[in-house]
Amino acid sequence: MKIQGQIVDIPNKRIFSGEITVENGKITVIEEVAHTIKTFIMPGFVDSHIHIESSMLVPSEFARIAVTHGTVTTVSDPHEIANVLGIEGVEFMIKNGKQTPFKFNFGAPSCVPATTFESAGAVIDSEGIRKLMANPDITYLAEMMNYPGVLFDDEEVLKKISWAKHNNKPVDGHAPGLRGDDISKYINAGITTDHECFTYEEGLEKLQKGMKVLIREGSAAKNFEALIDLLPKYYENMMFCSDDKHPDDLLLGHINQLCARAVTKGYDVFQILQMACINPVKHYKLKVGLLKVNDPADFIVVEDLINFKTLQTYIDGHVVFKNGKSLIPHTSFEILNNFQTSKKQPSDFRIESSAEKIRVIEALEGQLVTNELIKDALLENGNIISNIEKDILKMTVVNRYNDDKPSMAFIKNFGLKSGAIASSVGHDSHNIIAVGVSDDAICKAVNLIIENKGGICAVSETDSHIVSLPVAGIMSDQDARTIGDAYGELDKMAKKLGSTLNAPYMTLSFMALLVIPALKLSDKGLFDGNTFKFTSLEV
Repeated sequence: MKIQGQIVDIPNKRIFSGEITVENGKITVIEEVAHTIKTFIMPGFVDSHIHIESSMLVPSEFARIAVTHGTVTTVSDPHEIANVLGIEGVEFMIKNGKQTPFKFNFGAPSCVPATTFESAGAVIDSEGIRKLMANPDITYLAEMMNYPGVLFDDEEVLKKISWAKHNNKPVDGHAPGLRGDDISKYINAGITTDHECFTYEEGLEKLQKGMKVLIREGSAAKNFEALIDLLPKYYENMMFCSDDKHPDDLLLGHINQLCARAVTKGYDVFQILQMACINPVKHYKLKVGLLKVNDPADFIVVEDLINFKTLQTYIDGHVVFKNGKSLIPHTSFEILNNFQTSKKQPSDFRIESSAEKIRVIEALEGQLVTNELIKDALLENGNIISNIEKDILKMTVVNRYNDDKPSMAFIKNFGLKSGAIASSVGHDSHNIIAVGVSDDAICKAVNLIIENKGGICAVSETDSHIVSLPVAGIMSDQDARTIGDAYGELDKMAKKLGSTLNAPYMTLSFMALLVIPALKLSDKGLFDGNTFKFTSLEV
């Protein structure tokens, strides 16, 4: 097979008219050839950190869409399904991913459960990490979210890191806001990357201390604007990632969108593409071609180097996307789940109190971090209720693995004026999380999730809609277009109920993420992420 075009030589920062010869899945010849073809041939895009589960698609369905945007490989942390099903969940992701030509690179989830302050469906201890790290299908130790464990020399945490070092595999970081001596100790433990920087100054310090910084732009957390100005000086040690990408967003674009945005800001296209295509392959030692002779024939054909519209995608010499159509077929797969709780009553969501002041979680648009607010409580018959007028809404996390009493809190900035929304995608343990204007509405939404053994839903006084997620309660068994369209309709319903957030369900899913400050809610109670301790709702 021979392919002609304008060949983008990223390392040497040049573009030339040429021809690529592919034999047996590898590039055998790259030569300069005069022709009139104007399209560009370049290495494929790499998402350097993503949880495939957050697309609500199994890997084989994710792959079908990713290749349409020129993505040929991902560095994927199966942390979400591992918190539900443990090593069995990780093995499901590997097996399903292998049913496609797409190059998935899965990590060993380092924090299952992420903390001991919430109920998860499984545990992966250091012995489990030892077994996973010895698996050739495991590329790296995934994000070490338990940074307090690193800082305080927790024996189990250090054992996990040591097993990665023993197998010569990199260790990913997760240290939002960590600075000074703390980040120095974290890095010295052997942790090489961070995708959680949310300010320029934080990213700069981590880069200067030798970390690789990933610019994250997902459906909820958006750090592109804060970090992109680091590119000119530090592009050799930076990458792009999405972390979490909802299905409707994935249908629109992927890493190609970040490259296009960087180009519009006037940055050097070769530096941008080194971050998007080259750096992840080298850092993680991926078996992915970089458009060199003897490399696997993994490359894409794009219309231009401005919008990066993908025309063709090749993996191991096979065309997997062409003429606007993904050529990766649908595959069948088993459905695993772990949903044990029973339906609830509205009274389960009462908050018996006479408190005048309460702690309130302030959700922030485009961020995983939250603020802690102190607000007046609104009481009705001895029950603290949602204050719709002031947008202080009742929130719950319900243990999906056991029949326990729901934990309760209040949250600001969801903006609902009626009804409730709920989800069994609740990072990290994927318990049921819901926000609503009344106990009845919250109960209705929670029970809809329980009846379906997983999903995301919206309910009003007269209507209810759910996108079922039967695979571990976090992924669909449907194709991307079906789930993407269904999710888009549900998103519209949430906004019709009054939500003012750009991605209400993605934001909701992170309100139980205890490892990111400041105030979050687990199934065991209200949690202060700054002190890493439970705190009281009442002030």
